[in-house]
Amino acid sequence: MLLALVCLLGRITYINATSGKKYKKQVLTQAQQKYQSSTLPAKRGDIYDRNGNILATSQKVYSVILDCKTVNSDEAYVEPTVKALTEVLGLDENKIRSILSAADTKNSQYRILKKQLSMDEKKKFEDYESPGEDSNLSDAEKKERQNIKGVWFEEDYLRVYPFNELACETVGFTLSRDTADVGLESYYNSTLMGADGRQYGYVNDDADVEQTIIDPKNGQSIVTTLDVGAQQIVEKYVNGFKEAMGSKNIGVIAMKPSTGEIIAMDGGDRFDLNDPRDLSSLYSEEEIAAMNDEETVTALNGMWSNFCVTDAFEPGSVVKPIVMAGALEKGKISDTDTFNCDGGQTFGANGDTYIKCAVWPDAHGTETLREVIANSCNDAMMQIAAKMGTEQFLKSQTLFNFGSRTGIDLPNEGAGVIHTQETMGETELACSAFGQGFTSTMIQEINAMCSVINGGSYYQPHLVSEIRDSNGSTVKKYDPILLKQTVSSEISADIRSYMEASVQEGTSRTSKVEGYSSGGKTGTAEKLPRGNGKYLVSFITFAPVADPQVLLYVVVDEPNAEDQADSKYPQYIAQGILSELLPYLNVAPDESEDGSVPDTELWEGFKGHLVDVSGSSVDEQGNLVDGSGNRVDLEGNRIDENGYLLDDNGQLKVDENGQYIKSDSVISSSTASSGDTLKEAISDTNVPAPPEGDESETTENNDMESEGITNEEAGLD
Repeated sequence: MLLALVCLLGRITYINATSGKKYKKQVLTQAQQKYQSSTLPAKRGDIYDRNGNILATSQKVYSVILDCKTVNSDEAYVEPTVKALTEVLGLDENKIRSILSAADTKNSQYRILKKQLSMDEKKKFEDYESPGEDSNLSDAEKKERQNIKGVWFEEDYLRVYPFNELACETVGFTLSRDTADVGLESYYNSTLMGADGRQYGYVNDDADVEQTIIDPKNGQSIVTTLDVGAQQIVEKYVNGFKEAMGSKNIGVIAMKPSTGEIIAMDGGDRFDLNDPRDLSSLYSEEEIAAMNDEETVTALNGMWSNFCVTDAFEPGSVVKPIVMAGALEKGKISDTDTFNCDGGQTFGANGDTYIKCAVWPDAHGTETLREVIANSCNDAMMQIAAKMGTEQFLKSQTLFNFGSRTGIDLPNEGAGVIHTQETMGETELACSAFGQGFTSTMIQEINAMCSVINGGSYYQPHLVSEIRDSNGSTVKKYDPILLKQTVSSEISADIRSYMEASVQEGTSRTSKVEGYSSGGKTGTAEKLPRGNGKYLVSFITFAPVADPQVLLYVVVDEPNAEDQADSKYPQYIAQGILSELLPYLNVAPDESEDGSVPDTELWEGFKGHLVDVSGSSVDEQGNLVDGSGNRVDLEGNRIDENGYLLDDNGQLKVDENGQYIKSDSVISSSTASSGDTLKEAISDTNVPAPPEGDESETTENNDMESEGITNEEAGLD
């Protein structure tokens, strides 16, 4: 026995000396297989609305992993494993057998068979694999299931959006668990994604196998200023307008003027956040099939783009209250000034450039500031801009942050392009006063208007109010950031009253919501090239007048109508939204004696159909029409929308002096529907185009501060 032990010890010593490294590698390899290094995924943080509704969350899912080498190590393992995968998980048998037999995969220890397996499906497989002592299986069946080898599950998370397409461009989506390019998911990606953990095994100095686990750090959650209920109201009326009429694009922003918080934002095309690459809502199957890769990417990026933040365009007359407020603040005009509108203004050394007012060849006559806004008079606004001069006008634009990004917490914000001292001549100055000749984004316009109506405080617009850790505790709060004071509280009150007049007696009458005082301003911008009949129409409104609780901005880009230059279209949408949004936000009806909210008669198109005026005597705006739908006066004479007489061919009639003849029997505003609005746009090829160049050029020398102060620091409520 001693001799045998000596021989055995000698043999072991010889093997260790000659092949020790070889066998050590085998042991280490086996140990690593048993305690495999793997990633422990972090759970991405949730996204909530202001009321605690979950807009985005992550659900635990599993990937099915196949260890082909283990399965192929014994023929008895193959059939039971293939049977379990196909019968329990519904996987393709041919695909599994191909993976197990192919030369390049048969020795693989990591092949993903299926992703995003639910916890219930995983448990079902595990119950099948290990049926337990009390199962009714035969011994042969138990032995068969014991031979299921080489299958394991890897944890992962699936991003889920409970409201599907609601606020899709604003919320955004993830391209992978830790990558996002759209919306809040992208802007707050580093906050939301967390850090993955690791699990791995190793052999220590004593040749013992040990395991180390580094726990994952889950992402933080964000609480937004969005209100699901408000968002649903906004999208309800946008969808209704799309179905009834439609347009190239529609954008809507609802904001709290006193804080800069955005409570709803609808930025364009609808898509399901749970399936963001599905183009079927915008294109037919044939169109999608015909797209190459580049065209598909272009179509997807177009669908995902947020019109409210990214696109810059000529805003039109919605900037008039802002321009007027700037002129008042700089002392270039006073609240007692009057202006005479004679139909337009002449520019150039030879007087060869004539910019028309919307009512040309008619005129508004002498107007107060209140009437300038109510009538949306371009002529008066051009005179106000001339009083300001180029330098002061550009400083005012900079003060209201036109030409610079607002810093909203969303990606891909546009900046727009404004003129410089070198590029702004007298014609450019005049046209900029009524919103043409420069570009801005929706978020720039509504944020500037917030400061005009809230007493002069310019806040940074924002969508996130709070960050919470994975336990739900608040780790950071975002208070409203006051960046600057734009106008005095007195001027702010004056502008609110002027915009109220626009709703009461001016171009904004269609927007009236019963029971509430409100202010508004319409906008109609002729797109380039001038004279092509394409318009972007818009409307900005707030309520109540004395203490605005919500500011709403609606833009309709190229409505599907023969005459696009009609600001009633965005007013239809705004009226519908406010009629539900104000009661939803518990805003008291300040014009209701008993405190109840009266019903508002909305646009008939929202009932699911366009109104057919053919054969009727009154159209949807209360205008008299003949059997062919042509507008007529009280005596049956055919007229245009401004009341000028037309002949049978639809041409304007002229008197012996060559002047257009206006009917003296036009249905009056007192008998017309509230939808009958004053004209504020006219095609004018003399209006210059916006300056060309990189948007970034106009952000130089901008005096907007990147940091501001809170309300508390400013001594505000």
